[in-house]
Parts: sequence; C-alpha cells; structure tokens
Amino acid sequence: MTRAGALAELISASHLMPLEQLPDAVASRAALVGWPRVLIYLADLQQERLYLLTARAGADPGDPDAQPSWSVEGTVAGRAFQLGRILPASSTAQGEWWVPLLDGAERLGVLRVGFPGARVEMDEDLNVLAGLVALLLVSKREASDSYSQLVRRRKMKVAAEMEWQLMPPRTFATDRVLVSAIMEPAYQISGDAFDYALADETLHLSIFDAMGHDTAAGLTVNLALAAARNRRRQGAELLQAAEGVGETLTGQFAGRRYVTSLLAELHLPTGVLTWTNYGHHPPFVIRGNRAVVHMSCPPAPPMGTGLGLPGTLRRDQLEPGDRLLLYTDGITEARNQDGQEFGLDRLIDFLVRHHADGLSVPETLRRLIRHHLDYHNGRLNDDATVMLVEWHGPTPFRPHHLKALVGLPPSAENLSSAENL
Repeated sequence: MTRAGALAELISASHLMPLEQLPDAVASRAALVGWPRVLIYLADLQQERLYLLTARAGADPGDPDAQPSWSVEGTVAGRAFQLGRILPASSTAQGEWWVPLLDGAERLGVLRVGFPGARVEMDEDLNVLAGLVALLLVSKREASDSYSQLVRRRKMKVAAEMEWQLMPPRTFATDRVLVSAIMEPAYQISGDAFDYALADETLHLSIFDAMGHDTAAGLTVNLALAAARNRRRQGAELLQAAEGVGETLTGQFAGRRYVTSLLAELHLPTGVLTWTNYGHHPPFVIRGNRAVVHMSCPPAPPMGTGLGLPGTLRRDQLEPGDRLLLYTDGITEARNQDGQEFGLDRLIDFLVRHHADGLSVPETLRRLIRHHLDYHNGRLNDDATVMLVEWHGPTPFRPHHLKALVGLPPSAENLSSAENL
C-alpha cells in the first residue's frame, strides 16, 4: 500500500468514525506505510500542556512508553508546537519526530511519529499526515465531549461554556491578512468576546466587553455578538449593525445590561479601516515594529443603554505591515498585588520586543497572556482579550513570510533546516 492509499483509506473510514476511534485508526494505517507508533497530543485550552488522545478519556494508551502529557514550555514537543516545525524527538533518538498539528492556521497540538531506532525520514509527507489528522480531529470534535474533556483541565463556568462555543478559531490567515486572538481567564471568562469574518475583500472585525463578570454578562455578550453577526450577514453597514445590536439588547434587558464595543471593516486591497466606537478603548497600530499610532473616534454610549445617540464612522489608512490591536480593559487596567496596572505601555513594549524575536503572532499572544497572568500571580479579576490583525498590503504575502507569521511548517525545501533548531 502506498502512503496516498493509506491516507485515502483513512478518509473513507472516517465518515462513520467517532473521535474515540481516530487514534487507533491513524496508528494502524500509518504503520502499514512506514510511520510506526503515531501518537496524537492535543493542546489544552490555555496552551500550557499537550495531552495524549486515547480511545477513551483516561484510558491506557496501550503503549507503556507513551507519556500522557508534555509541557509546552521546556520540551521538544512544546517547541514543535510553539514554532510550527517538525523536530527530532531528541538529539540521540533517530527516526522519531514531533510534527505540528494545524487546522489552517489554528494550532491544535502535535503528532509523535516513530520510536528510537525507527527508520522514519523527515519529509513533506509528515506534514501531509499531520494535516489530514488535524482535519479529521476538527470534523469530529463538535460531536464529541471527549475532546473537550481532554483539553479542559479545570471546571468551566457556564458563561465561559457559552463564550467558547461562540468564538471563531483563535487564528486565521489569508495571503493578505492575519488575525489572531486570545482570551483569559479561559475557564471563567464571562463578558468578553471577539469576532472576525471575511466577505469577498472585506474583513469584518469586532470586540465586545459586557458589564459585569457573571452569567448575565455572558448572556449579554452572546446576544450582542449574535445580533452583530445577524445584521452583518443581512448586508447592514457598520452603524446599522451597531444600531441593531443596541436595539436587541435594549429590547431584551430594557437598558439594564450593556456592552462596550468596536466594530470595524478592513478593505484588504487598499488597507482602509472603517470603524466605530461604542464606549470602548480605541485600538492602536504598531507600525514598522517601532512607531505606535494611537487611533481615535468620538465614542457613542455603550450598546444597550437605550440613549438613542448615534455612533460615528472613522476611516484610517493602514500601511503595509501594520499590526492593528484591539483589546479589552482587562489587559491594561488589571492591577497586580502592589496595585500597579499592567498598562498600555507594557502591552505595546511586549508586542514590539517579541515581534523582533521572530516569533509567530499566535505564539507571541500565547506568551503575552502567560506574562500577563504571571504579572497578576495567576489570577485575573476581569476578562482580558487581545485581537491582533496584520495587513500585508495590496500584494499577497510571500508564502515563507506568511508561514513564519502564522507558525506553519516550512515548505519541503526548507524542512532540513528544522533539524538544526
């Protein structure tokens, strides 16, 4: 059997296959074509550890050498996840590899392929195997509680359950734009939400922050996001969509609940950003990895207050390579035990320094949240959300540049360099 035939057989078998059968199905077919001992590890919700997917949650994987989890920090498995590169399992273990698992630009985890002494070559086929496994994982996880039980390591609030069901993937990219976002505290999030969607040549962006930190805040922000999507998908302009959100919230809560929000549209061919502000912190742009451009727009009252005051449209011209940042006040205004705010300057400084380090955008945001949590001793009293958008310009990204920004595996001609990392 050829590798192509084994992968085709896996696709055919997957149509009636639950998630729990996927590890054995992948391993058995891969072993027939020179990929022995394939193990699937998935990142937890906070991207701190990688956990082994087995036939049943908590079951014996049937392999005494299969470690149940790996830290994202300080391990080769974690480094493959962070960098999006195929890496040898160790400097001495030939023929054993860690391979990133990605659904588009969304990081899911890693594959472990081979065992010490196995004759597994590092080539483009490993990325093909991982790509198919990632697609199958995504196609199965919505109908499986096993996936959620594996990647969640603590009890989750009902409001957070609603939030994560509503959110788009944390990372998305095309040949002209990259979007990446992150939210904390992952298991207690209640009032924040972000959204993006592409329609023809326009990227729609929004961020919301509902009053309160309880289940009612979760209900409010879920209703606001659903109303914004509903109006947008009916072709409403920004101010019309914002008005529709306000009417929906006022009709439901009679002015007792509200959200602050930014709604924006980025025209990809020209870089024109059209946006409006409803009581939210304005965005800013990091330009040339040095200059910071603070943006302004006269704010309307938060959505749902029922005051009837219209919003204002603002248009700004982005430059190629600009990084637009939208955020909620849980990032900048949260205070540590000494009463010091994290602050906007600290946020900007972190992003500029880590961009200079050459890290991908998703990895930069993951490290930002880790740094933010450490600053607050692991406890946040408010939801903290960051969404970063990089516009390349009117011409497409060069493929290797986009892959580096997103953290995608390098092309086949560059695979050999991964061995030296």
